[in-house]
Amino acid sequence: MVTTRYDASTIQVLEGLEAVRRRPGMYIGSTDIRGLHHLIYEIVDNSVDEALAGFCTRIDVTIHADHSVTVQDNGRGIPVDPHPRLQKSALEVIMTTLHAGGKFGGGGYKVSGGLHGVGASVVNALSRWLEVEVRRDGHIYRQRYERGVPVTPVEVVGDTTPDEHGTTTRFLPDQEIFRTLDYNDEVLLQRFREIAYLTRGLTIHFLDERTDREMTFYFEGGIISFVRHLNRNKNVLQPQPFYVKREVNNCLVEVAIQYNDGFAESTHAFANNINTIDGGTHVTGFKAALTRTINEYARRNGFLKENDANLSGEDVREGLTAIISVMLPEPQFEGQTKGKLGNAEVAGTVQSVVYESFSAYLEENPQIARVIIDKCVTAARAREAARKARELVQRKGALETFSLPGKLADCSERDPSRAELYIVEGDSAGGSAKQARDRRFQAVLPLRGKILNVEKARLDRMLQNEEIRALITALGTSIGDQYDPAKLRYHRIILMTDADVDGAHIRTLLLTFFFRYLEGIIVDGRLFIAQPPLYRLQSGREVHYVYSDAERDAILNRNPEKKWEIQRYKGLGEMNPEQLWETTMDPARRTLLLVTIEDAVRADETFDMLMGSAVPPRRRFIQTHAKEVRNLDI
Repeated sequence: MVTTRYDASTIQVLEGLEAVRRRPGMYIGSTDIRGLHHLIYEIVDNSVDEALAGFCTRIDVTIHADHSVTVQDNGRGIPVDPHPRLQKSALEVIMTTLHAGGKFGGGGYKVSGGLHGVGASVVNALSRWLEVEVRRDGHIYRQRYERGVPVTPVEVVGDTTPDEHGTTTRFLPDQEIFRTLDYNDEVLLQRFREIAYLTRGLTIHFLDERTDREMTFYFEGGIISFVRHLNRNKNVLQPQPFYVKREVNNCLVEVAIQYNDGFAESTHAFANNINTIDGGTHVTGFKAALTRTINEYARRNGFLKENDANLSGEDVREGLTAIISVMLPEPQFEGQTKGKLGNAEVAGTVQSVVYESFSAYLEENPQIARVIIDKCVTAARAREAARKARELVQRKGALETFSLPGKLADCSERDPSRAELYIVEGDSAGGSAKQARDRRFQAVLPLRGKILNVEKARLDRMLQNEEIRALITALGTSIGDQYDPAKLRYHRIILMTDADVDGAHIRTLLLTFFFRYLEGIIVDGRLFIAQPPLYRLQSGREVHYVYSDAERDAILNRNPEKKWEIQRYKGLGEMNPEQLWETTMDPARRTLLLVTIEDAVRADETFDMLMGSAVPPRRRFIQTHAKEVRNLDI
């Protein structure tokens, strides 16, 4: 019998920043490109905190050719004098100690995004090397670290003028930790653009030396400019956005609102400049205030009669573009990645500010109020017209008592965590998928043709679409405000379309539907894209399935003496069930792409540009990227 020893000697204590290197995902979310970007965000957020405190007006971010990153600001500069208790430089304490910083006692910063005090030290721990240079008190101080360990003391390396101050941090992420050092400029630029919108008067300059790409962001209009940017391709109902900025109980609330004639809602919330993509109490307060304000105005001015039901939250947010920004001394975020704000008192604060100011705005602008209320009332009528259709596609209870779509080939597994649904293009591919699948846990729903573009359709029209009704029924969650993740029947939903232009279009239509009406499925990591092969290469008994032209050419060049039979799969229906299972549906061998929303603002803009009513932005996108197209059906 093998016994496992368990006593005091088995208890492991991780010293210093060793815990960060051992479990990096606990501190930065992941070690893929998102975690890589998170390192930059942590250092930039520290500089932004200086701007929020009124001491910084410019931040420069540079990606160097060797993949190192420099972040420089003109803030006060990190303190370098000895820490009274630890008897070493405050700079070294901040860079090597978790939960050390000027954001806990309330003296260093009134508000900040990096309240955990782990940002700089975590970046230090996960970098192959890091150097900090501080300009303050007429001197330039520098210290270097390697994998979180100081290799030089804090030393004076030069002098400067008394009025020159700030911090420069340069670091190289550790390739032992990260799977890639290939930063995505578009993602970074979107984040910096957001920060510049939210921090009026701050200049952010970005330079990528790898590509010589350079951009500078500065927005005097703040979040008003942000809303205008989001609505730039839409027909707006107000010439100027509504705007309010007010401080209540040490919480600064800033909100901008502008309606457009579309059907999608675009609300983005921030707490201390951190994009709270999962919402929180500030969003709850905003939605409650908006619904209450519009209903009261509509009744007071005769838009709603005595017997009319109140407008719902969905009604008053149709076509809404809004930015909600709160600044507070002690924000309570969920997790280090700060996706949701949890301060209970913020809901009431935001609600009172928005209710009072937006009520006054509607009273002072009756023509604009009429246009907004008319749109909300029209949305309510459409919602009522869609009610019966919605009821048809809602799951009423146990599967055995509810009729699922006839085209759905369901699986026998009743545990959603073990079940997956393939959404397949066309009856031909659907037939192959139904034969190829493992009936125990794989369900198949074939869709006939292209579903409705929900970006251009209101709910009532959308629910008249047979394919969308079948899809909602199969998933079981309902949609929009009535979405219930507990009723999701499959915890893996896989989009499987042909590798051609039509397949890409159908996949985009489906992604638009999920993003606009079932965003929770994406946020929870339940939506995937299947990766069927492009080619089948056979020489005698040797068979290869390849997924790109480059992979095909590599095999052909490696074996020039062989005679290869090459089959190009344009559609899933061209594969027999055995091939489809082997390449695309077998969990042991398939490749799935997880659909994520790394940046909700950028995703919103992309879907609006690709699928919205405005043609010029889409034309510009096509013309800009035309040369990048590799597979185009003629």
